[in-house]
Amino acid sequence: MENKKILITGGAGYIGSHTITEIFEKTNHQLVSVDNFSNSSPITYQRIEKITGKTIPHYNVDLCDFNSLEQVFEKEKFDGIIHFAAYKSVPESVENPHKYYHNNLNSLLNVLELALKYQTKHFLFSSSCSVYGNIKEMPVSEETPLNKAVSPYAYTKQIGEQMLADYANIYPDLQILALRYFNPVGAHPSALIGEDPINTPTALVPIITKVASGKMKELSVYGTDYNTRDGSCIRDYIHVCDLANAHLVGLQYLFDKKNQHNFDIINIGSGNGISVLEAIKSFEKVAGITLPIKYSDRRAGDVESIYSNTKKSEKVLNWKAEKNIDEMMKSAWEWEKGNL
Repeated sequence: MENKKILITGGAGYIGSHTITEIFEKTNHQLVSVDNFSNSSPITYQRIEKITGKTIPHYNVDLCDFNSLEQVFEKEKFDGIIHFAAYKSVPESVENPHKYYHNNLNSLLNVLELALKYQTKHFLFSSSCSVYGNIKEMPVSEETPLNKAVSPYAYTKQIGEQMLADYANIYPDLQILALRYFNPVGAHPSALIGEDPINTPTALVPIITKVASGKMKELSVYGTDYNTRDGSCIRDYIHVCDLANAHLVGLQYLFDKKNQHNFDIINIGSGNGISVLEAIKSFEKVAGITLPIKYSDRRAGDVESIYSNTKKSEKVLNWKAEKNIDEMMKSAWEWEKGNL
């Protein structure tokens, strides 16, 4: 694939920053980031430059502001888009659904409309395993019928996928790939970038590391009465660097593909179901720390168990997650310790 110019929305965020780093380290593509820093920091760009030796042009633009975003498209002339930018906290979405529907859907619609207007035909979308809802049969494959979403966040991802499918149907020139991530954790081996939410974290691993470093008092485990092997939720954790690599491979796939089917969905997970309590034990082992745990009631919006069938990612993308849960936890802890 020859060098392309790619728009990265949400490039200062957790997955966006790791993907920029991965693409910079392994290709000569030109990347441009758009991020309004609603849950990230511009310092991330300096850290990417320190790791890669490359500077990323970036715009502080809200994707819901169509006119400002159009100026970026007009100036830059992109070949492809990786659309990360979205609010992503399940519990917050339950408490504030308007914020999630307004931002996650309007931003996607604006990016899609401008992609069409400026003939940017290759579109890679951050979807989520949350689209599956509560599923009884594991592991889940791309063919598994979607159940009712259990949070507004998950609904925005279901609707986003449907929007993309509908656009692909009437615009055959578009090539769209939706990657359904499972649970990204960990940090870059440099410990210069990692998961660094501005707001109070709601995901398990940033809470674990912040409790371990003394920034938070205790770790709440939400629900101990699920129908799982130890009563806690089961998730499919994937190292963020493995996930970043999946985006590079996915981008290559979009530009190289010749088939007529112009909308694809692929699961990106490890294929291993790990319980919340097992994840905590893994961290305690690699960090040599015993965490103060508070056992709480179930949390609205949490599914009981989900992990990925990885056959399609292996077959279509020739991609497979490599890092195990201990490696994920070790890198997350190194990142936290480097940013005390």
